[in-house]
Amino acid sequence: MRRVRYERSGGPEVLFLEEAPVPEPGPGELLVRVEAAGVTLPVVRKVREPREPIPLGGEIAGEVVALGEGVTGHAPGDRVTGLVFGHGYADYALLHTAMASPVPDGASTVDAVALVRSGLVALGALDAARPEPGEAALVTAAASGVGHLAVQLARVRGAGRIVGAVSDSHKAGFVRGLGVDDVITYDRQDWGEPVDYALDAVGGELLAPAVQALAPHGRLVAYSSGGGSVAAHDLLAGAKSVVGFQIALIARGKPNLYEAWRRELWRLYAAGELRPAVHARFALEDAALAHAVIEGRGNLGKVVLVP
Repeated sequence: MRRVRYERSGGPEVLFLEEAPVPEPGPGELLVRVEAAGVTLPVVRKVREPREPIPLGGEIAGEVVALGEGVTGHAPGDRVTGLVFGHGYADYALLHTAMASPVPDGASTVDAVALVRSGLVALGALDAARPEPGEAALVTAAASGVGHLAVQLARVRGAGRIVGAVSDSHKAGFVRGLGVDDVITYDRQDWGEPVDYALDAVGGELLAPAVQALAPHGRLVAYSSGGGSVAAHDLLAGAKSVVGFQIALIARGKPNLYEAWRRELWRLYAAGELRPAVHARFALEDAALAHAVIEGRGNLGKVVLVP
């Protein structure tokens, strides 16, 4: 089979395609023929980190072709999606049953990759913000794979006003089409009327202005891999709060909640209330181009590899 790998840290140019044996599923694992694999900013950032190379994992969707020992509830031919921690940029991948979610009839595997993992992050971050109907929301990276779903979910949860923050004004039309009321770019000094809660996917230098955009008693949920810090005074002065969110902790520690969120995402999808957007599909051999799109912050929705 083919898979994408890298041997030294760097940009998209360090990725290469190689031949590798098809892996054997172990206990509790499914062997999946990958039909779609999501490309995410955290994975792109890991390739640049000065560390030992890691498998390019992440969200995949495809057809089950073999079962590991002890697997029940799945069969060859099933369509599934989920998170893999080994090689996911590949023709075949190993998916643990705890991470596997069935793809319902009527949904494509590309839609599944665009919806489930990114949607779980968006829905989990939204829940962490404890939204109340009528409140104003701010979503940074509103045109991203997670952000464009967070905008829609905030509206479903009754947000009275939604502000979409983006890196470039050319994304304004896209995020307005998702239901935002106001669009701001990161370089603006004034982010407009204060909001009750913010979902921040960017971090770094953007964390402080996002906190400043909160009204008194406002809540910010940080789920970015970009880091950043907030001065305690900025929180104390307005009785504001910052909460960190990581979906992997939910998957490992609260599997029932994780599964409930997955069911909710598919329910909203079937009802037409949640529309995953796919910016571009790339062949496996063009993984470097996919990473370049993410690094350039030019995507409107999800970037997907299609082996």
